[in-house]
Amino acid sequence: MAWQRPDGRQPDELRPVHFIRNFTRFAPGSVLTKCGDTQVLCTVTVQPGVPRFLEGSGQGWLTAEYRMLPGATPQRQSREFLKLSGRTQEIQRLIGRSLRATLDMQALGEYTITVDADVLQADAGTRTASITGGFVALQDAIAHLMERGDLARSPICRQVAAVSVGLLKGEAFLDLNYPEDVAADTDCNVVMTDELQIIEIQGTAEEGSFSRAQLNQILDCAEKGIRELLEAQRQALESRA
Repeated sequence: MAWQRPDGRQPDELRPVHFIRNFTRFAPGSVLTKCGDTQVLCTVTVQPGVPRFLEGSGQGWLTAEYRMLPGATPQRQSREFLKLSGRTQEIQRLIGRSLRATLDMQALGEYTITVDADVLQADAGTRTASITGGFVALQDAIAHLMERGDLARSPICRQVAAVSVGLLKGEAFLDLNYPEDVAADTDCNVVMTDELQIIEIQGTAEEGSFSRAQLNQILDCAEKGIRELLEAQRQALESRA
């Protein structure tokens, strides 16, 4: 029997996506990202200076931090302080790698950009929502720097978005929610640019394995979803904040 989606979506249908820009007052880029019931607050701050290994190079840097708030899940999550879980470290490195790929670091100059992704409500797909919403917040932060005259031109040279795809009963399903994420035989996260070039693929068979043909199905499904997310980003950035 084929998998029936709990929310009635088609296999290749995204959850409703919304970007609420300027969500907080002080960060130059601040976006509440909603992907279905998953909500992530993406804030971007910019500071002069770079890590020691880049000092004097004329290049900038981007780093990311990811946290899940205690009430983001049905059971309270303990706050992570000095010791981060392996999962948290892995996710924030993914966010950082993905968003660094959007920048010309020489054009940025010796500034450090920090992207904070704080999960307010988790219904799966928090890392992909962090990347997709983080890009919108990054665009706003860069626009702020340019308006102040700190940058002569935008260092953003490509757009990026991310989505999850899972195999359930042998079929590819786009943008998994939590019940699907738990039930999936294979779970993948895919990050692509606006030219549909791949930045990263994270794919794991929870039980058994999956074939090359199934991987192609996953990538085809992801590409469709990312095209739609890229367009949603563009529409959000073109609208008045």
